[in-house]
Amino acid sequence: MRGTVVVSFGRDRDYELRITAGDPPLPTAQEGELWLAKQFDELGCTPRSLVGKILILDKVLEVARDAGEKRFAGDLPWAEGYARAVLATLNRTSVRVDVAGDTVG
Repeated sequence: MRGTVVVSFGRDRDYELRITAGDPPLPTAQEGELWLAKQFDELGCTPRSLVGKILILDKVLEVARDAGEKRFAGDLPWAEGYARAVLATLNRTSVRVDVAGDTVG
């Protein structure tokens, strides 16, 4: 298995996205970060920092928040793209994005 991303919008509202060894290779970290940056801009996400600096964890969280639960439930290609970008960018095999709790772990 290559990795798993769980995006949670609240209790019993988790979306588990698994990227397996049989799937195409993950993007590079730079490609993943570019994908997240593009989504951040397209979704009109707002930087969390008052000075405007956007950290990668902010992009991961805000893209999930602004894409919304309906996107994860109904647009599997987009959701898989998100998971692939997150795994590649953070260089992890498991990531939990808790939108309701405002955390990435």
